Amino acid sequence: MAVTKLNQQNNTRLKGIGSTQFRREIPLYFMLVPGIILVLIFSYGSMFGIIMAFQNFVPSSGFFDSKWVGLEHFKFMVQLPDFRNVLWNTFFIAMMKIAAGLLLPVTIAILLNEVMKQWYKRFIQVVIYAPYFLSWVILGGILFQLLSIDGIVNQFLGLFGVEPILFLGKPSIFPYVLVASDTWKNMGFNTIVFLAAITNVDPTLHEAGAIDGANRWKQIWNITLPGMFPIIILVATLSLGDILNAGFEQVLMLYGPALYKTGDIIDTYVYRIGLINGQYSFAAAVGLFKSMVSLVMVSLSYYLAYRLANYRIF
Repeated sequence: MAVTKLNQQNNTRLKGIGSTQFRREIPLYFMLVPGIILVLIFSYGSMFGIIMAFQNFVPSSGFFDSKWVGLEHFKFMVQLPDFRNVLWNTFFIAMMKIAAGLLLPVTIAILLNEVMKQWYKRFIQVVIYAPYFLSWVILGGILFQLLSIDGIVNQFLGLFGVEPILFLGKPSIFPYVLVASDTWKNMGFNTIVFLAAITNVDPTLHEAGAIDGANRWKQIWNITLPGMFPIIILVATLSLGDILNAGFEQVLMLYGPALYKTGDIIDTYVYRIGLINGQYSFAAAVGLFKSMVSLVMVSLSYYLAYRLANYRIF
């Protein structure tokens, strides 16, 4: 009886604490209301437009009077040779960006961790992090100046007798320009993530390795990298959600009609077909297809992140 009475008293006390804390946090909940309203209007309310993918949408007729065609646009999409090429371009460019966005920042983070001069280390971090804050409109102009026929890069190559290269005009080179420029822009952010992972490695392990005769390279290979591995796995798995996001703003700023064969991705294809050519229903079908694939990949990435790195959202 005494134990039961004590448990009832504890439950009553916890309920009182919970209700007091809730009343204290009511202003914080009210602060969430504007954000929730915006999300409901612009993220969920706009999803009603998905119905266009199953109609021959005519703006003057609206959603309710446009002819219903079911899956016709999806069937037409699969049969188009252009769409298969666009799908491959998107997948190829995105995969290369994911790989480069992992390998280079991990390498830079390890090298920066070995730098003893703190002022030099901070300077390098600022230099590589600065492009992350620039938009692709600005970076696009910079790249046009650097990679043009008479730009700095071709002038430098000319010193070694190399003929000028059309970096932004040759289809076979353009995807690699996209990957290199995207990695240059984003590697500063990813480097900071991996530097934070290195700080979690127990320093006594390096001391023990040094006592056992391991040089710096062996310590990096056998201690630092294994210590970073959970974060590397986490970043890699979460990147799977972007498997069909090859960078709309970047591609739109840099490509032209001559580069559609290797540079056109799903987002730019939807932009051209939907907004420029006015085929709203077909563009909506392509966009919905991409969203469904992305949903599957995001779900898979979070499952893998939980299984491999014990990462959970909730």
